[in-house]
Amino acid sequence: MDRRFSHKRERNAVPYRRRRRPVSVRSILVATAFAGVVGFSLAGGAPDTAGTMDLPVQAAAPVKVVTAAKAQQEGDTISGRASVIDGDTIEIAGTRVRFNGVDAPESAQLCRDAKGKNYRCGQAAAKALAAWLAKSRPVTCMFVEWDRYGRFVGDCYRADGEGISAWLVRAGHAMDWPRHSGGAYANDQAEARAAKQGIWQGEFQPPWEWRAAKQAPKSEATSAPVRLLSGSCDIKGNISKKGERIYHVPGQRFYNETVITTSKGERMFCSEDEARAAGWRRAKR
Repeated sequence: MDRRFSHKRERNAVPYRRRRRPVSVRSILVATAFAGVVGFSLAGGAPDTAGTMDLPVQAAAPVKVVTAAKAQQEGDTISGRASVIDGDTIEIAGTRVRFNGVDAPESAQLCRDAKGKNYRCGQAAAKALAAWLAKSRPVTCMFVEWDRYGRFVGDCYRADGEGISAWLVRAGHAMDWPRHSGGAYANDQAEARAAKQGIWQGEFQPPWEWRAAKQAPKSEATSAPVRLLSGSCDIKGNISKKGERIYHVPGQRFYNETVITTSKGERMFCSEDEARAAGWRRAKR
């Protein structure tokens, strides 16, 4: 054989490469487990004299993370068994959910019943909500927005389709919150007030005002007058022929002759703050 030809073949030959065996799923699992044990040992875990390990504190259940943009685009929902946190907040699978458009008394808040006796109306609302939700599970909540506390704010329903916010207001365990609802539950509130349900049986402070008083500096909180509501919300919200939303308070010139027609969107208010927050202005006379 020609040695030059032989040397040329050797120079141009592709070097031999050993083929790798495919990695099996079992191998991956074993390696992962081994890495976890090693990582744990490096973190300080070691067998005690009884042969058991000092395990780290169990981590909290994972919280579902949904971006607001994604939730709005895809109409994201949360569904599952609900644990009641307070009268207007539940937790589903580790996610705190705040009911949209309503405000319930806080857990520590006191109200007065029909006999003038103080009771914890916030705790009463939470207890009633838990009993009502237990009758039809699971709860499904549709995303509306994130609040300033990072909670999922949603429109929530029982398995039978009953709206939770509407029921809370209608049963007198929460108030319509015009600032966030636009008066969506005004008729439910009027029904509860007329029937003296829940908080409407006696006197109470609107939850948002109760919280504001608690958060205010001590000097301001003690000097500010406390406004208690009762079953009589007597401010009339009227819509003029031009479509203007005007409210009338007792003592004004046209108060007595103003008739409220709820089918036209007219309504009663418990305070001027509530009326203004809903987008109404005071009558000039």
